Amino acid sequence: MKTNLYSILQRKIILITLVVSLAPLIILGAVIYYQFAEIYQVKIEEQIIYRATAQAEALELFLKERTAILSAMADTHRFMDMTDGRQLNNIFQVMNTHAGAFVDLGVIDNAGRHLAYVGPYNLEGLNYFQQPWFGEVMSRGIYISDVYMGYRQIPHFIIAVRRQENDQSWILRATIDPYIFGNIVQAAQVGKTGDAYIINKEGIYQTQPRFGADIQSKSNLDTSLFGGKTSVIEMTNGNGNQILYAGAWLKNNTWLLVINQEVKEEMRGLLATRTMEVIIILAGILAIVLTTIFTTFLAISGLRAADNKMNELNAQLVQSDKMAALGKMAAGLAHEINNPLAVILQKTGWMEDLLEDEDFKQSQNLHEFRTSIKKIEEHVERARKVVHNMLGYARKMEPHLEDVDINSTLRQTINLLENYARINNIEITTELAADIPIIASEQAQLQQVFLNLISNAIDAINKDGIVRIVSKCVQNSIEVQIIDNGPGIPDDLQSKIFDPFFTTKETGRGTGLGLWVSYDIMQKLGGNIQFRSQVDQGTIFTVSIPMVTPEKK
Repeated sequence: MKTNLYSILQRKIILITLVVSLAPLIILGAVIYYQFAEIYQVKIEEQIIYRATAQAEALELFLKERTAILSAMADTHRFMDMTDGRQLNNIFQVMNTHAGAFVDLGVIDNAGRHLAYVGPYNLEGLNYFQQPWFGEVMSRGIYISDVYMGYRQIPHFIIAVRRQENDQSWILRATIDPYIFGNIVQAAQVGKTGDAYIINKEGIYQTQPRFGADIQSKSNLDTSLFGGKTSVIEMTNGNGNQILYAGAWLKNNTWLLVINQEVKEEMRGLLATRTMEVIIILAGILAIVLTTIFTTFLAISGLRAADNKMNELNAQLVQSDKMAALGKMAAGLAHEINNPLAVILQKTGWMEDLLEDEDFKQSQNLHEFRTSIKKIEEHVERARKVVHNMLGYARKMEPHLEDVDINSTLRQTINLLENYARINNIEITTELAADIPIIASEQAQLQQVFLNLISNAIDAINKDGIVRIVSKCVQNSIEVQIIDNGPGIPDDLQSKIFDPFFTTKETGRGTGLGLWVSYDIMQKLGGNIQFRSQVDQGTIFTVSIPMVTPEKK
């Protein structure tokens, strides 16, 4: 029944402890993760916006620098000088020296005729009057075109400025190197999935994207989704991956710089953090679970041990009560036995007197009669001695010093236990020093100590052994040693043998109070008890008794 109660209690403690411990941990972990995810998302968007803005400013600066140097060349040189091929080549070299990225340079009159040209293509003499960009330059004065094929049949874009000289208008036009410009755009590409490119308002690629498209092909982006400033949108591509797009407008909102990145790659740091957080939380949960189970098991085991100990103590107390009652009965019984023994002894004396009669003297069995009466007297005297010793041990006396013969007290104690030892085939031998003096002590208390130690030695041997009892004088004390050749006391139990209620005997055979009482008695008498023991070799208990000289009477 109690086992079930302990099991239920253990489960309840584990459940309550785990709920109380794990719920805050899991909730805290979830809150921290989601808050961190929101902050991380904002940081990612801010980062890609910053990249797009910074790259757009760099591209705007690139275009403005080329436009400015082209305008400066047109403003500082006359049309006549510009149409001179040698002079135009010098101007072209100066422009590339100070700015670079110019592929060619040409001068076009107001009729669209290419009058002078410097560059890798044979474009001099061509007429651009029907080209869309020509009309734009003539009407606006400065124009940066979209990417187109033109006469050279390769994708490129131009910067052109119109100048008015007297009554004549003319155009200075330069082609920008698409590879240099494209490299500036692609510098914003980050990671394995990142891309950067420019599209116009119709979604036509103006630079080469990184994945799966060509210049002048149509993109899938709706440019109307991007506002006037740098903005961010999130879309799903054909592979089902979430893509983050940042767009920044260029060239008077006619070009859109797009920087995109897979959300999964951008969130890689967050995913790594989430994995680490999950690992830490799982490790914490595992540690809490194991610790809870272990500590609960220890606590319940302690309760079970305490309960078992309490049951043992209760059983020992009951046994002690029984032994105390039995001791009283034995004392009473011993007192009652004294009377019949006295009568028997009296009758043997009367029988001895009868044997002196003439009639009995003539009997052939006279010697046998006298021998039998003698044996009866010996055994009665022995019985009286045992009863006397038992009464002396059981008699509760007020503590007082008296003359004590240690050797005599030992012999009396041995007489009490001799029959018990003989039944178990255990021999009790003595080596009692003859120079042991009479001391002032309490005989009953000392006899109780000797009785406890000798009976313990007999119990330890159990069967077939020897108990040696040695007395001797050592400086100012008398030492009594009780030596047995029993199994010895294990090392892990030696520190506990003087604890109350500690016993190595089977349940019901000992109360665990004998050594504790004996130790307490010797402490009160000013002596002590020590022991040495080795497993399988036996035990030696040494009782040190103060050598107190009796008062003169």
